[in-house]
This record gives sequence, structure tokens and C-alpha cells, in this order.
Amino acid sequence: MAIIETKNLTYTYPGATKPSIVDVSIKVEKGEFVLITGPSGCGKTTLCRCFNGLVPHFYQGELKGEISVSGIDTLKHHTYEMAKHVGLVFQNPENQLFALSIEKDVAFGLENMGVPREEMRRKVDWALNQTGIYDIRERSPHEISGGQQQRVAIASVLAMEPEVIVLDEPTSFLDPLSAEKIFEVIHKLNREQGITVILVEHRLDLTAKYANHLIVMDQGMVRFEGDPKEILSSEETRLIGVGIPKATLLYQMLRKDGLNLGDSTPLSSEELAEQLLEELTPE
Repeated sequence: MAIIETKNLTYTYPGATKPSIVDVSIKVEKGEFVLITGPSGCGKTTLCRCFNGLVPHFYQGELKGEISVSGIDTLKHHTYEMAKHVGLVFQNPENQLFALSIEKDVAFGLENMGVPREEMRRKVDWALNQTGIYDIRERSPHEISGGQQQRVAIASVLAMEPEVIVLDEPTSFLDPLSAEKIFEVIHKLNREQGITVILVEHRLDLTAKYANHLIVMDQGMVRFEGDPKEILSSEETRLIGVGIPKATLLYQMLRKDGLNLGDSTPLSSEELAEQLLEELTPE
């Protein structure tokens, strides 16, 4: 059974003249790494808010269609109940951090749920170790770098042990190197812990290689869904305004020029380099 499923999901914010998402029907399987992309204002963030019940319980408005997460109808369960199943990491980590120490920030959700002290200690330490910030746990979240703050935000969500983590452009305030480190952390959690990851991101150069399921949105609708290599190879995807990875574009140009690089479309420079090496190395 899919861990997230939507059927004909349409949502309009209060006072808006047209819906933000229209007729969205998608399935996300347990353990997938899903990448959602598309032009600015295409409905990506709104869709993410549906996964943990912020839409419609917090934002109100009109929601039509069906959505279930871990077999739970989010329309009938409030956001605090959904937090046990879905963790949401925002664009700006400062919006999620407010305690005097990193450790206290990571423990906040567990305290609210009344988790016993021993168990809380174990979960917090595990989350801090997973995100590589255990050594700085006693520092204030407001005197560390943006990349470290984003790790704290991820650790805060991780400590709750959700089945799904949704990250809405979590590195938009970071330089490419810091962003890459965050994506590595997320990929590791997906690979080693089996956590289902839904990542909203426009920087596909950095993220496409991690995904095994791609959703391309435009004007509130899902235009393409499926295998990232197939979708990012198509001309229609580029015309929507999706930033195709440079390695993919270069591969297409080299193939047009007659270079035999195999049929597997590379999504990263590492993949393309391997294919070039195979082609150019004499047998």
C-alpha cells in the first residue's frame, strides 16, 4: 500500500480566485526518495502542506478530493496527530528554532508528546548523531551557520521518528557546498533508515541523482510523474521551465554529435564522467 496517496486533490486558499493545486492524483511508496519540482508558484509548497494536515486545518480554505498518509485521512485528523507520521522541514530553519540550546530544540516535539525522559534522551541523541551535530548540542541555535541550523531543523523532525520527511526547499538560503552536505544527510536517512523522503527543490543539479521518483508540477497540476531519468530526458520537461541538470544536457549534446555513451541518462557530473571514461578508454 502507498504511504501517501492523493486522488483528484484540489485546494483553494481563503479569498483566492483560483485553486493552488488542481486535480492532483499521486502515489508515494514507502521508502522512496521523491523529488517535486516545477516553476515558482506551481503549487509545490501547497501540496506539501496537505501531507501533514496544515492544509486545510491551519490554512482553512476549500479542499476537494482525497488524501491519505500512512492509511490516515488527513482531512479527519489534526496537524498534531499527523506530526507522528509526517515531519516537515521549512525553507528557513530559523522559523523552526527558538530554544536556548540545540539539544532543547530537538527535544521540543517529544516533550510536547509527553515522551518519558529516558526515551527522549535516546531519541534526541540518535537524531543529533544522524545529522552530525551531536558535538555542538549545547550551543545556541542562533550562533551557528545556516547549514548547521538546517541540520538542527532536520534533527528536530527526525527525533519524532516520522515515517515521512517532507523538505520544502531546505537549502534555498545555503551555498551549493553546504546544500550538498544537507542533501547527503537526507539521502543517508532514506537509504539507511528507510525513511520516505519528499524533497521540493529546483536545484536539480544537486538533487536529481538521489531521487527514484520525480514529480513535475506546473500551474497547480502534475505534468509528469515517474522515473527521473525518463522525465528529465524529455523536451517537454525543459519547456515547462524545469532546470535540467547540466550533466543531462551535455550528455544529450554529445549523443547528438555521435558519441556513444549508452542509453542510461546521467543525472550528475559523476555519472557522466563514468560514461565518458568507459567510451574513451581503449579496450
